Amino acid sequence: MILGGDPVRYAELIRPDSVRVWRDRGVRERLSWYYRVMRNSAPAKFIIAKRIPTDIDPTDKELGLGELLRVHSRLKEEFNRVWRDVRESPKPWKEIPSAKPKHAFLDIKAAIAYRLASPCQLCERKCGVKRDSGEVGACRVRGLKACVDTYFHHVGEEAPLVPSGTIFYTGCNFRCVYCQNWSISQPATPVGEEGCLDAKELATIQEWLRVSGARNVNHVGGDPTPNLPVIVDSLRYLEMNVPQLWNSNMYLSELSMEVLEDLIDIWLPDIKYGNDECAVKYSGVPNYVEVIKRNVARAVKHGDMIVRHLVLPNHVRCCTEPVIKWLAKAAPSAVLNIMDQYHPDYLVRSHPEKWGELARHVSGDEMSEAFRIARECGYGGPVGDLWYIPP
Repeated sequence: MILGGDPVRYAELIRPDSVRVWRDRGVRERLSWYYRVMRNSAPAKFIIAKRIPTDIDPTDKELGLGELLRVHSRLKEEFNRVWRDVRESPKPWKEIPSAKPKHAFLDIKAAIAYRLASPCQLCERKCGVKRDSGEVGACRVRGLKACVDTYFHHVGEEAPLVPSGTIFYTGCNFRCVYCQNWSISQPATPVGEEGCLDAKELATIQEWLRVSGARNVNHVGGDPTPNLPVIVDSLRYLEMNVPQLWNSNMYLSELSMEVLEDLIDIWLPDIKYGNDECAVKYSGVPNYVEVIKRNVARAVKHGDMIVRHLVLPNHVRCCTEPVIKWLAKAAPSAVLNIMDQYHPDYLVRSHPEKWGELARHVSGDEMSEAFRIARECGYGGPVGDLWYIPP
């Protein structure tokens, strides 16, 4: 680490926009919950979930998934009430119960998450493998520990997030032919258990990231979804207030969203395609549009959101335009990052003859057209690289 080990000072020097961005009223309004948790003026949602008590022991092996979900549904009502009071109160911390119960809403969530992994229905593929028995999922992950490739203070994320306490998980439920992180998203050998981390170890990493200056804990990959059970479980051991950020392709199952939505403070969906044909062709995922629309529309009701859309060459009309138009209607409170960072990588780079339409960088004309579409849909800006719809 440089500058005496101070990532915040380092980030301010090389990313002064990480400070300047908060002077914009529109950004502050759209990321208000995240901002309050980031500054410790409000408790992160997982801390609230820790304080919602239950008489049910989630470690009881006799409890089936159905019964746990029924308990979860009842506790969710109380969680929503407390979270509403926290958001509306001038003294948010006084709205949560001071006593930590023996069993809590968060414990029920962790128990459900582990059950969703065997047979696996964590993502919309629902491949059904028994991860707890060592079977390998479609994501190339087995076992129930956290497959962490690396973690550090990321200064290349969107300005409000920097420095971001980023944890890169191995494995992904997509098969993107142009993936820039293909070595961890699509490992040649399945990963899991050996060299992986349990929930307490993952919590320790999150605590270190926060203590040493991170504005948030950024769960990414690959994709974090294959590691969802241990991520949720780690929050049971995390005693430090820190915003939880879900940086994902958002191809989660509905039950995974049910577990996760009460724990994430800021969402960072990566919306790639505007139609199912491109999703199948370039990422090997069926029913993409319906699943992503469902999950993003749900997530934006349960926290702040910055949406990433990577503009692909030759895909402004079929992907960029429908994505921006839908987002403006379905999630007008979300901040939008229209990204120009695409470059040919992985299979596109090694087999350009097969993927010719993606075998170049996105052009200036294509980016200009993407920006024109955003303005036509009501987006103002950008503030740095962020767009939002003014009130």
